[in-house]
Amino acid sequence: MAREQVKRKKAVEPAEIPRGALLRDGKIVPNDSWIILNDIDGAPEGADVAVSITRFKAERDALLARNSGRLGVVIAAGEAVEEIAADAERFSLIFVQFPAFRDGRGFTTARLLRERYGYKGELRASGDVLEDQVFYMLRCGFDAFELIAADPEAAFARASRTFTEAYQYTGDAFVPAHRKRARRKIPE
Repeated sequence: MAREQVKRKKAVEPAEIPRGALLRDGKIVPNDSWIILNDIDGAPEGADVAVSITRFKAERDALLARNSGRLGVVIAAGEAVEEIAADAERFSLIFVQFPAFRDGRGFTTARLLRERYGYKGELRASGDVLEDQVFYMLRCGFDAFELIAADPEAAFARASRTFTEAYQYTGDAFVPAHRKRARRKIPE
């Protein structure tokens, strides 16, 4: 029921989504070169730009033909990642938006991009990204975060080592706890 309620919510405009401090490898990035364009602004020459899925689909050939600057895409909560799957490797950055802390659809988007579509570029969690989510986001394949915290680096350090065991499979190196327990029960 709750999932259905989240899907029916009015779409949140990118300008309304909060943005925290940008972290890569747990360190604050002071100058982010990426510009998120709305669906009508022109792309500045030589700039690293990210566009919505809607704009990418409408202007795909022109955006891919740009001679300078990198291209990224913004995936809003609830948008189908399958719409850009064939072009995923062409993006240097994919923003996955979390309009609200309780909206977990971005976790699925990240796993699909990494595990099913083999995306290797930067995958950035953007929006209402809190310390409590970081460990799980790392497990799903995120490698950059716009973290909302008073001390983002300290929050990231705490969150990234919150747990030493995991219960679910993902594309990371964690062996689920139930598998470890089963191995210990088998006499060697």
